Amino acid sequence: MRWMFIRKYVILNLIGFAELRFRIFFINVEMLKEIQHDKSNFNKSPSCTPPKNKERKTSEASRGGAKTKNMMTRSQALELLHEYIKNPKMIYHSLAAEVVMKALAKRLGRDEEKWGLAGLLHDLDVEMVNAGPKIHGLETARILEEKGVDAEVIDAIKMHNEEATGLDRTTEFQHALACGETITGLIMATTYVYPDQKIASVKPKSVTKRMKQLAFAASVSRENIMECEKIGIPLPEFAELSVEAMRTIADEIGL
Repeated sequence: MRWMFIRKYVILNLIGFAELRFRIFFINVEMLKEIQHDKSNFNKSPSCTPPKNKERKTSEASRGGAKTKNMMTRSQALELLHEYIKNPKMIYHSLAAEVVMKALAKRLGRDEEKWGLAGLLHDLDVEMVNAGPKIHGLETARILEEKGVDAEVIDAIKMHNEEATGLDRTTEFQHALACGETITGLIMATTYVYPDQKIASVKPKSVTKRMKQLAFAASVSRENIMECEKIGIPLPEFAELSVEAMRTIADEIGL
């Protein structure tokens, strides 16, 4: 009898243990399903984007979007130009430099808005510093830095007057602004010797011909203009490109 009782006790305990294990297994399965369901909802929720992806998106935006965010609009640039420059001829020069720089950017596959902005504002401080060669460009850089303008634009503007920085131009952007803004002076001077004084009558060959006549428009640096070759554009092509660009705004620049 005693042996039968012990045997029955052991069997009941084994059944109870098996039932307990089955319940624990069932609970674990249900918990796992619930966790997977919550995880699925978490991944679908737009407000629960993993921080790593968010940081990556921000980084990509800062690399690709900084230019657009910090780029001054043309209307803002024009307002700034008229605030600092009052001489109409300097306004004409700035507008001419803008379109030539845009044409160069298009020719070289660069950012037309950025290069155009550099051309438009490169002489912003010319009246403020009375065109002083030792400081011309530096005040413009200070003003534009305060406005949050793209650093490459500011650098090109500073370097269009090497004398103020004591450095040599080395980048494509720097060379482009130096030659681009300078040739506008030679083209304007060439236009004025034509009977009708209209840029529509000016032939690019006339501009290249004047390059050799050093007494003509003597203040125009031929050395600066020849920096077109440092950006891979021969002088004849550069003269044609610049004349064509300036023709598009003839009325705005008095030609």
